[in-house]
Amino acid sequence: MLKEELRSIRPNQSRRLLGRISIMLRDVKMRCTSVLIIILGILVASSYGEMYRWVDEKGTVYFTDDLSKIPEKYREEVETRKSPKETPAPKSQKIRQSLLTTLTTRMAEPKGVTVDLVRSGDVSFTEVILNERIKQYFVVDTGASFTNISREAARELGITIDENTPVIPINTASSVIFNPLVKLRSIRVGGAEVENVDVLVHNLPGRSAGLLGNSFLSKFKVVLDSVNGKMTLYAMKGISSPDQPGGYGKDFWVSQFHLYTRALDELNRMRRRYEGNGGSSSELVRVNNAIRYFENQLNELERRASFAGVPQNWRQ
Repeated sequence: MLKEELRSIRPNQSRRLLGRISIMLRDVKMRCTSVLIIILGILVASSYGEMYRWVDEKGTVYFTDDLSKIPEKYREEVETRKSPKETPAPKSQKIRQSLLTTLTTRMAEPKGVTVDLVRSGDVSFTEVILNERIKQYFVVDTGASFTNISREAARELGITIDENTPVIPINTASSVIFNPLVKLRSIRVGGAEVENVDVLVHNLPGRSAGLLGNSFLSKFKVVLDSVNGKMTLYAMKGISSPDQPGGYGKDFWVSQFHLYTRALDELNRMRRRYEGNGGSSSELVRVNNAIRYFENQLNELERRASFAGVPQNWRQ
């Protein structure tokens, strides 16, 4: 149809019309090219930290991340643009990030178990449950190595004590007392529970049923609030990391090794004394049994520490 219209036009008019059409097509092509350059420039700008935009005398827009590539005569009119990566986050995004950080921190914080304390003079008592059977009030003593239960409680729990039972010697003003060392299936204080707890069988003076010592308490960070009569126990075990091998920090591992090495040191001194003074064979047998027990416990602790990657200087 266009050809028929062109045939009806005079030759001179036809040439002028074709010329205008050619110019129009060239303009369209240049505009498309400019739009493509702009789109490519935006895409490139989103991939780099800082971009430069400049326009030549024909109106063509250029983008580059290298200032040296811009002709010198256009550098004074260059616009600097930053990619979306460097654009400040919207306020709503900052709020979401803040809430996420707060939530993560709270989730990482250990949850404590708070129990009541009963005061009697300078001594604090708390309720304990032994092997999920016996409920008694024990003295809380963060300086004692072992938890103590009475002989009556041991009998009620069906614990057998004989010459093969390991002992811990305790020096008194007049003699040495051998306290049997046994293992309870569990001790629970409020919602805090520890299984396989070493305890001494010994009747405390006065009317105290027992003593809650570090064979239980060392598994927790203990916070005492004597003003309000509260004790809060925070579980020491967390997520295993280089700072917390096996889930425990330095203080826990040091205290565990110290507990067993100190007991072995005392028992070995006791054995040398009995061997040098001609002590009774039954007492020497009990001391030797106790030494073997603590050597086994220390070897097991060494095995656990090596598996967890505990540093050597934490084991002394």
